[in-house]
Amino acid sequence: MGNGLAYLMLAAWPAICVGLFARFSVERALIWSFLGAYMLLPPVTEFDLPLVPAMDKNSIPSVAALVIMVAFLGLRPSFLPRHRITRLLIAMMLVGAVLTVLTNTDGIVFHQRIDLMPIDFPVGMLPGLRLIDTLSALASTVILLIPFFLARAYLATDKGLRELMLAFLIAGLIYTVPALIEIRLSPQMNVWFYGFFQHSFEQMVRDGGFRPIVFMPHALWLALFFVMAMSAGAALMRDATHQTRWRYMLATAYLVVVIYLCKSLASQIYMVLLLPLILLAAPKWQIRVALAFAAVAILYPMLRNLGLIPLDLILAKAELISAERAQSLGFRFMNEEILLDRASERSLFGWGGWGRNLLHADTSGEIVTIADGRWIIVFGTAGWFGYVSQMGLVVLPLVLMARALRTHAAEDLSPMIAPLCLMLGFTVVDMLLNDTLVPMTLLMVGAILGYAERLTLPDDSPRTLFPNGPVIGRRKGGGKRTVM
Repeated sequence: MGNGLAYLMLAAWPAICVGLFARFSVERALIWSFLGAYMLLPPVTEFDLPLVPAMDKNSIPSVAALVIMVAFLGLRPSFLPRHRITRLLIAMMLVGAVLTVLTNTDGIVFHQRIDLMPIDFPVGMLPGLRLIDTLSALASTVILLIPFFLARAYLATDKGLRELMLAFLIAGLIYTVPALIEIRLSPQMNVWFYGFFQHSFEQMVRDGGFRPIVFMPHALWLALFFVMAMSAGAALMRDATHQTRWRYMLATAYLVVVIYLCKSLASQIYMVLLLPLILLAAPKWQIRVALAFAAVAILYPMLRNLGLIPLDLILAKAELISAERAQSLGFRFMNEEILLDRASERSLFGWGGWGRNLLHADTSGEIVTIADGRWIIVFGTAGWFGYVSQMGLVVLPLVLMARALRTHAAEDLSPMIAPLCLMLGFTVVDMLLNDTLVPMTLLMVGAILGYAERLTLPDDSPRTLFPNGPVIGRRKGGGKRTVM
């Protein structure tokens, strides 16, 4: 889907990544390889090659960054985390990907009954997964983890964390320009540049105006992106000197206004909670709050299965705010109930891909459910095995940072680590609503994990995490050229 420019941008992004690594430090180039792709590349559009995962705005920067850093720059990032639980979760993700394929080799056939004849006629089917699909499943899992591995190796320092926060802020400020244009004129950027609209236009209309989407998959993703930028601005403002603090203050205040104009209730709630926490709370409490929110989020499926989530009360509260938002939330809850029933039929390893986790009409095979949240997508496609491993990997760094507080004073920590933990904690909460486990999220996960490893395993020297040093190339005489 998309015009020639859409496919050209996807094809050209590896070359752009080469330029970034040639010009900037490893940390900055790594961050902007992913962040720039997230901001600028077309959604939905992909190169669908046989036997390999689809190459899109998420997978292309992952593969490009890894190839450039390893094959051309001579860097050797470690792909084996030092914590045993982290290793176990990664192993579970890889093994689970294979077992999901092996337990879904049966096809799903749709029949139509003719009233005059007591016979069911097959009218279509979803194919079963083949043994060769294990290669694609494993490749998809590895590509998903690449940002995590690279961030753990190269962003787990005070410099790396600051670069990540500064990049979030700068990217958010730049993105407000097209977002404000769409708020005024209607969401058209993706149409103007790439020739198609990536979602339902009706969902972009809210409260007598428009919600911006730019090149994101949905307006809710864009609103969350601005929340992350605002949070980064608040963190930098708190740590800034008196002479520079006012700049971050103005940038943060400006982003607060933009978030309000995005008309996303969830992001507005995140903003109201995050801003005072980052500006006023002690670092240890920021990390504890982040862990608490993330823990509730990953326990949500278990609580739903046990009937311990007060859905009616939540809908009643939403009704007091807006009937339209309450209706949207009720639609989500209804779909979750249907998809939970579907997932329970293969609860251990899930249904796999090809839309097998969704509910289809018996006679036509048409999809009649929508999976929005990351949790229900993972639970349906990979079962409990995949859900525990994937979401556990996302939340584990917050657990390790909370443990590190027992032996390290807040003054010994980077000023950026606690706000980054908060940003990750609230992103995990947002995964209940949206599929926002994107490369930028995994950069946060990897950076926090790597930083926690440095605190809890002090014998892990920088030489271990940077085996060849921050080098972008080697001279003919064997010397190294350091990125400035």
